[in-house]
Amino acid sequence: MALSRFFAALAVCAALLSAPALANTEIQDIDRQYRKGDLSGALDRADRYLAKNPKDAQARFLKGLILTDQGKTDEAIAVFIGLTDDYPELPEPYNNLAVIYASQSKYEAAKDALERAIRAHPGYAAAHENLGDVYARMASLAYEKALALDSKNASAQTKLALMRGLLKDPAPKPAAPRTPAR
Repeated sequence: MALSRFFAALAVCAALLSAPALANTEIQDIDRQYRKGDLSGALDRADRYLAKNPKDAQARFLKGLILTDQGKTDEAIAVFIGLTDDYPELPEPYNNLAVIYASQSKYEAAKDALERAIRAHPGYAAAHENLGDVYARMASLAYEKALALDSKNASAQTKLALMRGLLKDPAPKPAAPRTPAR
């Protein structure tokens, strides 16, 4: 199973690297437009590109990022899930799904997505860090629940204070807007 995943990842990388220069330039232009903050223009352009190249992982990933930034989370989730279905060897779509789920306080779903990212790419540092953040948030919620049940629990109070200190920046980090294949 792991060997077949490796070959699948290799095939996706080869396909992405062998894409025509024009397509790569178009995706780079969409990315530049996105980075400049022209989200609607970048999305329109991505949609036009994807109409001709519906399986392009790079463009689909970029579209998911744009939708996320536009606050269209349901549509972004659909894009990232589609990418995980078509390219389960890519960790970035799982990571970005986890970011959305965590922002919605769906920590179990975020944890599951990050674990899948790590299975797809064990060396993906961002997924490991984000998983730690999700576990810390889940721990914080558990300590809050313990204190709601027993407000005099000194151990839970101490642990909750530690978790709150760790969670000064509790938001998991999305993958950068670049080629999702590694």
